[in-house]
Amino acid sequence: MSTVYNPTVARLTYKALLGRRRALILFALPLLLLVISIAVRALTGADDSTASSILGGFGLATMVPLIGVIAGTGAIGPEIDDGSIVYVLAKPLKRPTIILTKLLVAIGVSVVFSAVPMILAGYILNGNSQNLAIAFGAAAAVASVAYSAVFLLLGVVTRQAVVFGLVYALVWETLIGNLVPGARTLSVQQWALALAQKIAGDGSAVSSDVGLPTALVLLAGVTVVGAWFAGQKLRTLTLAGEE
Repeated sequence: MSTVYNPTVARLTYKALLGRRRALILFALPLLLLVISIAVRALTGADDSTASSILGGFGLATMVPLIGVIAGTGAIGPEIDDGSIVYVLAKPLKRPTIILTKLLVAIGVSVVFSAVPMILAGYILNGNSQNLAIAFGAAAAVASVAYSAVFLLLGVVTRQAVVFGLVYALVWETLIGNLVPGARTLSVQQWALALAQKIAGDGSAVSSDVGLPTALVLLAGVTVVGAWFAGQKLRTLTLAGEE
């Protein structure tokens, strides 16, 4: 495990994510989901269709990618922007270890702030009827893994990572991914929904345009490719600094 995870890098990354203003947004988004869920349950009562709409429409389509942006880009982007990354790169650490450690931290933060509130919101909305709470919680978890890799890569390749991440999260996943049929197959949200549909069952209020086997392959592929490219880019930055 020591070859892919460094406790010191992990501690610094957690501090960067949870000790700054980013933490306010990380807490605010799940809190908003829970407040909405409580209000809807109080006004309309338990309803599977309504629960699915809120968990999918706001939770999975908006909250989860936004948290992914914050955690993924925040795991390394600020260090590159302010130049402090050179102190990490100066340590006798393999570059893949740095990337994988930061990715694991980003995934951990994303899952905690996405999947856990999603499960709680599901129980609030309809008491886990049709297994919706567990289904969307699992979907949030797997989506968080892919988003973390994608946005970590963005944090390495561009100093405008947050801007590009927000455009992707709000325009592609939330808008185009929901409205344009052809684009849905290229949406992390739809891939995650395939798992939610499997857990909830075919007769549930959950549906995806992508089959589960394809979705799992795409989720794994995006995660692996994103992490690999981030490692390659970090190695290039190191060489450039040494030259």
